[in-house]
Amino acid sequence: MRILVCISSVPDATSKINFTEDAKAFDKNGVQFVINPYDEFSLTRAIWFQEKQGAEVTVLTVGGAEVEPVMRKALAIGANEAIRVDSQPVDSFSAAKKIAKVAKEKKFDLILTGTESIDYNGSAVPGLLAAMLDYTFVNNCIQLEIEGKDAHATSEIDGGEEKLSFTLPAVIAGKKGIVNEADLKIPNMRGIMQARSKKLEVITGINVETQVKYQRFEKPEPRSSVRLIDKDNVEELARILHEEAKVI
Repeated sequence: MRILVCISSVPDATSKINFTEDAKAFDKNGVQFVINPYDEFSLTRAIWFQEKQGAEVTVLTVGGAEVEPVMRKALAIGANEAIRVDSQPVDSFSAAKKIAKVAKEKKFDLILTGTESIDYNGSAVPGLLAAMLDYTFVNNCIQLEIEGKDAHATSEIDGGEEKLSFTLPAVIAGKKGIVNEADLKIPNMRGIMQARSKKLEVITGINVETQVKYQRFEKPEPRSSVRLIDKDNVEELARILHEEAKVI
């Protein structure tokens, strides 16, 4: 089984977020980048298939040379090889189009992604990719089992879970649950050393007309301070809600 895992390079959740002076782009200066957490769950599941069923795992990222340290980490975790599409991922459509071209040429049995990236939270690439390839698509996947070409998955839906059976090829957008958080792999020294010699192929991205134009980025308004009111002081709480908050 040949598995493609699409990973994004995203800012570490503890990074301080700033924008350029014209507020039209994210300022990357001083920001630490990591594998998108949702993608890391799917990557770990792919490595499980590699260890248990002999799957061949390729990771792919759309981006410039600056994303290669994140790709090397994925190789250190256990991926067999990596592909970098040398192009900036301007929007979900263009990113999916560029991934789809590689996937068609390389002919993967299974494509794993995260359900969304934690920077833009678009959740669009997996579905677009499946539509472009005409593959079965499972979103919010929290369980995945594969035997040969037969697959069984559990998807998280509003108010419950949905169990699905289908035949590969497929695009699966995973999240926490597809593996447990405790099972996420941390690269060891042996893996880091091996990653240096693993293949990292750079492919020129195709030209795709962007579907989105960014006008301006703004930070959310800072949260107001919290006022603590004694649980027995119901009259004061009612006064604040009526006179100050004006909600009653």
